[in-house]
Amino acid sequence: MNGILSHNPTRNEDTLLIPPGELHELVRGQEQGFVERLTPLVSRQSVTLDLTHVERIDAAGIAALISLYWCADTAGNRFTVVNASAHVAEILALVGLDRILVSRNAAPRPQSECCFAEPAA
Repeated sequence: MNGILSHNPTRNEDTLLIPPGELHELVRGQEQGFVERLTPLVSRQSVTLDLTHVERIDAAGIAALISLYWCADTAGNRFTVVNASAHVAEILALVGLDRILVSRNAAPRPQSECCFAEPAA
């Protein structure tokens, strides 16, 4: 999975934009690679993950998001998500993660305004 990092100087954090076609589901079988790729990033800086193209999430995907949150928090960074589909947002709310993970005030920039690009892992 490659992504584009967009820096938000106001919040001093980066938003990871996942290109269309890279990640449609965060489900069992994909979660381990997802966590392995993003753990180094969230360990060194605060990250907001743009879930625009994620249509489905299961318990393994939820566990992956929790793991990334924990890694970021342990390193003194933040990990949040934005632009979750209605279905994904509903599931995050059902398990209470909307209060922890969903950023209400982050506004990711469109890809055309990215400050720099780098593979997510």
